[in-house]
Amino acid sequence: MELLVVVVCGYLLGSTSFSIIVTKLVKGVDIRDFGSGNAGMTNVLRTCGKKCAALVLIGDVAKGVIATFIGLSLGSISYAVIGGLAAMLGHSYPLFFGFRGGKGVATGLGIILTLVPDITLIAFGIFVVTVFFTRYVSLGSILAALSVPINTLLFHKPLPAIVFGFAASALVVYSHRSNIQRLLQGKENKVGKAK
Repeated sequence: MELLVVVVCGYLLGSTSFSIIVTKLVKGVDIRDFGSGNAGMTNVLRTCGKKCAALVLIGDVAKGVIATFIGLSLGSISYAVIGGLAAMLGHSYPLFFGFRGGKGVATGLGIILTLVPDITLIAFGIFVVTVFFTRYVSLGSILAALSVPINTLLFHKPLPAIVFGFAASALVVYSHRSNIQRLLQGKENKVGKAK
């Protein structure tokens, strides 16, 4: 029963799409109708500005943290991982918004911040350096995600954290498949540039 609660709570938390909620409340628009069409923080930043993007980032990270804490409080780190993955799936395929969501990066950040904070610092550093030098948020997100399973192995983290690293990384890379195609074609948008 506890596991079912963890999965349901995680998915429903993930389904609370702050990018859609914030942009509707503040701008009166559906973010999925603008920019890249993605319900994520980067598209909010490009189309609605820094304040909206900051609110979305805080909300998306928080739901990852909360989903993970629910798993920890009701079971163990294994439950936390399951709850976290459910939250990422809910973020990408939200029940409340027609299963059209974001790419799960910020929610994943909240989860690894709770499970393995030292690994989070490394991933965040990779993200910042990549975006600073290339101006590609998508590339920064992909490389940061790929660093998580590698570093959970290198730093001998508990097996559930390693499993999460590989699963979450796969979800993030899969959700960025169109970005990867544009990167390879030289057509990906750089941060700070209009679409």
